[in-house]
Amino acid sequence: MADFKDELSPEPIARLGLELAAAAPSFDQTAFERLAVAGIGELEMKHRIDRIAGALSATMPPRPEDADQLIRAAVDDGGIQGWASIPVNAYVASAMLDRPDIALPLLAALTSRYTAEFAIRPFIDAHYEVAMEHLRSWTTDPDEHVRRLVSEGTRPRLPWAQQLPRFIADPTPTLALLDILADDESLYVRRSVANHLNDISKDHPDAALAAATRWSRTATHGDFVVRHGLRTLVKRGHPGALTILGFDHDSPIEITDLACSPAVISIGDTTTISFTLHAADSTRTAIDYLVHYQGVRGPKAGKVFKLTVRDLPAGEPVHFVRQHRFGHVSIRTIHPGPHRIEVQANGRVLGATVVDVIADGSA
Repeated sequence: MADFKDELSPEPIARLGLELAAAAPSFDQTAFERLAVAGIGELEMKHRIDRIAGALSATMPPRPEDADQLIRAAVDDGGIQGWASIPVNAYVASAMLDRPDIALPLLAALTSRYTAEFAIRPFIDAHYEVAMEHLRSWTTDPDEHVRRLVSEGTRPRLPWAQQLPRFIADPTPTLALLDILADDESLYVRRSVANHLNDISKDHPDAALAAATRWSRTATHGDFVVRHGLRTLVKRGHPGALTILGFDHDSPIEITDLACSPAVISIGDTTTISFTLHAADSTRTAIDYLVHYQGVRGPKAGKVFKLTVRDLPAGEPVHFVRQHRFGHVSIRTIHPGPHRIEVQANGRVLGATVVDVIADGSA
């Protein structure tokens, strides 16, 4: 599988230069390509973006008005598509940071080419009032990509992007924007709103719950935004989040026959988790299991794995089975030792068992 950084290799860089030169014959395509590709094979993605943006800064018209016109002409001609738009956005965020009047509308034009969610964040920091005025106006833009930019660009903890400390400290300004977008006709936009709400829930659970309550009362496109936006709180067993989604945290549910088979496995092998649940009353139940992986310094906090949502009948046992593999993955190294597995229903841990993981080939 090709590395993401290869999306910004000499060939797509040459295409970008060609598109810009086609839009403005005065653009020095040769100088741009020479500067942009110099040593790029040794660079990772972030530094490739910076290198190409720097090449644009050296070769684009010095007046922001002229650079804006050139980029818009290339976009109108069908150019600057996909990954190639990312360094163009980065150039705008750097070279035009002192001209938000030009840069922000340009980013709105560029965002449909891929996304300007990273490039808009420096403007929120440097020109807060101006940026927020544009964001508020974009909540009703006919283009779903622009409306999504409002939500995604203001996410306080957007992955791979600079954080926005002001919104981590106080999400009130972004919640005012999300209130407008939470029931957007576009699933693309609603998915971003849900991810943004999930970000907020990690720092301000009460504010997230209040927003989810408002949206659950007015939604006409289902409860996806609320369900997905509260997923972290649900995994943590937050009673308020569970109640909003129709789960009773205190419903009487018991567990029996919880076991892992085999109970001793090698790294890379799979164990089968099985158990039976008994509900005193008919209960809609969110069922998860937590794995407390062994770390270098002992067991870690439980990692939640979604199992199912089930309507448990009153007084009737319901059996569940799930296989779980203890293998190395990119985000997790498996260490030998006892791994505690807990079963959780509606946010309450009902029981636990242990699987003993030993070094490869030692079982």
